[in-house]
Amino acid sequence: MRSSGRNNCSIPLRAAAASASHVVNQQSLPIDDVLPELRTALAQHNCAVLEAPPGAGKTTRVPLALLDAAWLHGRRIVMLEPRRLATRAAAHFMAGVLGEPVGQTVGYRMRGETRVSSRTRVEVVTEGVLTRMLADDQSLDAYGAVLFDEFHERSLHADVGLALTLETQQHLRPDLRVLIMSATLDGDGVARLLGQDDMAAPVVRSDGRMFPVETLYREPRADERVDATVARTIREALDAHAGDILVFLPGLSEQRRVAERLQGDAALLMHHAIVHVLHGSLPFAEQMQAIAPAPSDQRKIVLATSIAETSLTIEGVRIVIDSGLSRLPRFDARAGLNRLTTVRVSRASADQRRGRAGRVAPGVCYRLWHAAEDHTLMPRTRPDLLDADLSSLALELANVGVHDVTTLRWMDTPPSGALVHARELLTQLGALDTSGRITPHGRAMSALPMAPRLAHLLLGARARGLHDVGTALVALLEERETLRSDNAATQVDIRLRINDGGHAGELLALAFPDRVAQRRPGSEPRYVMRSGTGAALARTDALSAAPYLAIAELEGVPPEYRIARAAPISIEEVRDVFSSDITVETHVEWHEPSRSVRAYKRTVLGALVLDEHITRDVDVSRVNAVLLAQIAREGVDALPFGDAARKTRERLAFVHAHDNTWPDVRSTALTVSMHEWLAPHLDGVR
Repeated sequence: MRSSGRNNCSIPLRAAAASASHVVNQQSLPIDDVLPELRTALAQHNCAVLEAPPGAGKTTRVPLALLDAAWLHGRRIVMLEPRRLATRAAAHFMAGVLGEPVGQTVGYRMRGETRVSSRTRVEVVTEGVLTRMLADDQSLDAYGAVLFDEFHERSLHADVGLALTLETQQHLRPDLRVLIMSATLDGDGVARLLGQDDMAAPVVRSDGRMFPVETLYREPRADERVDATVARTIREALDAHAGDILVFLPGLSEQRRVAERLQGDAALLMHHAIVHVLHGSLPFAEQMQAIAPAPSDQRKIVLATSIAETSLTIEGVRIVIDSGLSRLPRFDARAGLNRLTTVRVSRASADQRRGRAGRVAPGVCYRLWHAAEDHTLMPRTRPDLLDADLSSLALELANVGVHDVTTLRWMDTPPSGALVHARELLTQLGALDTSGRITPHGRAMSALPMAPRLAHLLLGARARGLHDVGTALVALLEERETLRSDNAATQVDIRLRINDGGHAGELLALAFPDRVAQRRPGSEPRYVMRSGTGAALARTDALSAAPYLAIAELEGVPPEYRIARAAPISIEEVRDVFSSDITVETHVEWHEPSRSVRAYKRTVLGALVLDEHITRDVDVSRVNAVLLAQIAREGVDALPFGDAARKTRERLAFVHAHDNTWPDVRSTALTVSMHEWLAPHLDGVR
């Protein structure tokens, strides 16, 4: 394969290369210098760490370089990638190096798409696939090595996958090799985690190649949106510097807005520049168009997300424009789900982005913030494990039979409070039984590549013959913009965003059983949720008169949230969905207006009272207890003592003052001793 100034693939977009038995005539990459050391390390140890900067070639060189290792014994290699685009691209490139189509020696697996065969020796997979593989075969008999690529990103799936793989290695497969590959990571810390018998695993380091990169800072103007700042900086960079431009933006919506601003722009026309959007949700063909080199008489502007920090190398780039923002999964308590949240990049991420400009020649990096803000950046991105909803983790662990997380080796141990909350939710969803063991329903949920709440919703929709509505709701709750419209985006009623949404409330109640809400009495649309927390709607909202709501998303803070997304649900649907959770209770309480004890038979779902009526079918002892408690609150002087009784108490008080063997009938003493002198006479009294 010949190399030219530009290349039409990625990761990196040159030769993937490996051992001479597989590939010949490949252009040298920095990783090649350390491959012999890496092979030796894995021949002598069952774990190793590889540190190599972006563009060094680790993703596509290493798997092929290990294929003829003696310790592999003909088994497969599985390599985890944090993103779908990188997974496909790595597999396609390595297959191309071998002169084969994908699915023969090199294949890939991801949600809804598999390209492997009986001949496959290298499987590139998205990170969530590994835990499902371990659930099917905990010993991973078909595999001789597990490679974790770009581990520094510390996704939840990668952390769980590593912990479970190390457990398999320790107890079932001591011959299984584990290799952690990363661009920026505390390699020594990982090596200690992987080590055995107080000896750290070997660390192999590749220095990479880097040309000097000039850093320029451009602050956004007052009230200027990110897309406007980026578009302005692109025009400046086109005029001032040569080469292609790689722009880092937080997500697809920002990419589209920048692309719209640049459409027909005079600066782009003058420089013969073309714009490409690079995002994981795009069809693979469009992704490859963004990665492919521009014609020699054109310049390319690639609007990318953090996917281009490490997983992909786009040749020809000499200018980087960094918005300083990234979209990462974080637990959104208001939505009850992990959501992609826009955050400031870490210092490590900013440095990786900057380095993309110096891969092929000296370059320049525009940072869209003030230089003084550099020191405020976090050193590294926080691991998902510390901030995410752990219900997926808890379900995955239960699915492979792990009940005590402390028995596993973690880079960061899952927070105990978040884990307890996650297990409580899974029990409520029917995924775990009361002892914490996974149920058949939980196994069905774990087989679906989505959050447990949404998996429960989808399975419930299928069982009710509402698959289409359930699928639309799941897509909407996962924030897929194709189901949004500007008109519906501001409406609370989620039914307006999907077709045939008549059963939306019923299905939302499955996913959010803790957020079924009942309207409080009164003119204001205020609700109480099953959990007991309050929530409110605007008086003008179309749902403000609904007696019951299933709430998908909340805003604000306790004690009373604002309802952001919901659907009405009937009392019949509430009773149907939660039939096993609804209880009938008898409440006995003091009724002040009538100055009497009343007993109510209540049908309740958590804090919701679905039905209530007065009953006389109540144990006398409970009535007596309420009477005594009320007398204690008011004092015994509230009892209807007659003149004779008062005079008797006065005479007894005089005698008691002179001889304490006589009973004390003062108010305080009588209140304390009511159970002795009053309780026996209360039967039948209300």
